[in-house]
Parts: sequence; structure tokens; C-alpha cells
Amino acid sequence: MAGQGSAGNVIAALCSFFIPGLGQLVQGRPITALIHFVMAGVVWFVTLGLFGWIINLWSTLDAALFKPKY
Repeated sequence: MAGQGSAGNVIAALCSFFIPGLGQLVQGRPITALIHFVMAGVVWFVTLGLFGWIINLWSTLDAALFKPKY
């Protein structure tokens, strides 16, 4: 990944938009991906979809704004 604004981050953000955590997995961050996926599932289930979109948006923004540490 080249950093924020790169094509890789755009693709990761699109992945996370549809499946929270998938973008983080694409970026090579499996622990963060698991956290986003589980949190989204729990929040969607507990609030019956009322606040699940917040976690989904957070996951998308996290993937889009990720800056790798070299």
C-alpha cells in the first residue's frame, strides 16, 4: 500500500463498505479486520440494524485513511 489516498486504500475502503473488516484484511491487518467484523455483527444484531451503520462507516473510513508504518 502506498498510503492514504492510494488506489489500494480506495479498494480497501470499498471492500469495507460492503463487508466491515474486509478492507483491513486486504491491507494485511487481520486482527483489526476481525475486530471490525465482529463489532459490526454484534452491533447490527443487538440494535437490530439501528446503529450498525456507524461501525460500517468507521470500518470504511479506517481503511481509507490507513497510513502504513514502514
